[in-house]
Amino acid sequence: MTLGRKIVANLRDPEEVRVAILEDGRLAELLVEHMWERQRAGEIYKARVDSVLGGMQSAFLNLGDGRNAFLHLADARGMEVRPNTEMLVQVVKAARKGKGARVSPRLALPGRHLVLVPGGHDIGVSRRIADDRERRRLRKMARDLRPEGFGLIVRTVSEGVGEGELGTDVEELLALWREIEHQSRVQPAPCLLYRDLGLLGKVLRDELNDAVDEIVLDSSEDEERIRGYVTRCFPSSSPEVSVYSGVTPLFDYLGIEREISAALDRKVWLPSGAYLVVEQTEALTVIDVNTGKFVGDVDLRHTVLDTNLEAAGEIARQLRLRGIGGIVVVDFIDMDHAQDRKALLDRLEEVFRSDRCRAKIFGVTELGLVEITRKRARVDLRTALTRGCPECGGAGWVMKEESLALVLKRFLRKVCHSGRAEAYLLEVHPALGTYVMENCLGLWEEEFGRRFFLVKAPEFAWGKFRLDAQGTLGQMEHRLQVWKTREPFSGVLGTAIP
Repeated sequence: MTLGRKIVANLRDPEEVRVAILEDGRLAELLVEHMWERQRAGEIYKARVDSVLGGMQSAFLNLGDGRNAFLHLADARGMEVRPNTEMLVQVVKAARKGKGARVSPRLALPGRHLVLVPGGHDIGVSRRIADDRERRRLRKMARDLRPEGFGLIVRTVSEGVGEGELGTDVEELLALWREIEHQSRVQPAPCLLYRDLGLLGKVLRDELNDAVDEIVLDSSEDEERIRGYVTRCFPSSSPEVSVYSGVTPLFDYLGIEREISAALDRKVWLPSGAYLVVEQTEALTVIDVNTGKFVGDVDLRHTVLDTNLEAAGEIARQLRLRGIGGIVVVDFIDMDHAQDRKALLDRLEEVFRSDRCRAKIFGVTELGLVEITRKRARVDLRTALTRGCPECGGAGWVMKEESLALVLKRFLRKVCHSGRAEAYLLEVHPALGTYVMENCLGLWEEEFGRRFFLVKAPEFAWGKFRLDAQGTLGQMEHRLQVWKTREPFSGVLGTAIP
């Protein structure tokens, strides 16, 4: 396969559909959709208002499935919103990180070239169409085609298309809206009225353009449908549609799995030897830039500037690849010269210009940080593919073995003081048991005047321990022999000194 811009779809597993966008052979964006996900962006529901919180200027709506959705009352200005009322709403932000979906009563139906806005009257043109003459041409055609009682937004892919293609879009979207209206009259609330295209369909609608030279699928079942859609969009020069049938999974074959794993790492190495550290938090994302192994070849000033300029390009790629939105704070390497800081800001403006999710650069703060906001269009990659660590509870760290050993020692002191047993048998996490055996056990037995036997429990969470039995020395030695023959406790870490 040649380099260029490609759309690669992993469709074999219906439980998880993945679509990758490759640019010059590198993974630029990954979109994931799980079969069990509810309340996806773009869906339209006939909802029932569950509660209204005046102090928060918000309402919670029952969509009929999954967690209640959140509605800003400002989005429903001029509409009556009170408990048990019914209303049509559209999911504008999917549920994420323990938060329900955000919905709006202002609906929009996206087509290939246009977005139909029921109840609207305005004409909009995508900001990414920069040519003023083209914007005026498209605006005039949209104004002529706009149905009464609807607004229209001209999408970026409409650049250069004729009135016939826009008119076809309007007719199809109107027919879709009539069907949604009909269903809203006959279906009881709460219920789903409209679900947008599947993941691959949405990607093709939003991303398919002249720059895409190939679409690769790993399922022949979708080939005919995709070919038909592509031919309809590009009747004269459609991109190639191919089906991969190799034994090695498609994403492995193209090296995409390796890039996905790298996109989940905190550290990102740059070609020069410098690196980024990406930390996602609830409130914002923090990125630190480091020179790493890069030493430059002129002087310190040029080394710093070159590192920062290289990092700017990779930061734009990582935000897009990881699907990171909201507030981003970047700690670039400090630069003493104003012209270097300006060069960095110019570079950031340049690399974010092609990002479909609008980004804004706020300049360098007094602390030398660069603030960026990026529109959050989908669930970020980390949230989509990972969960909180069961060992550390999602904190990203665990207690040191020496600290856990002291916790265990305090526990043993308490049980020794509260009973008269001669010996104790404990199950412990292997790492904790190994540390105690090598550093503490003999001293503890001398201090407490008791015998302690430890068996490892591989299934325990980090640092967990449990008192299994207590009694005479002979009883515990017998008990220890029983543990040696049982699974999953696969061995004895040690016993007391003679």
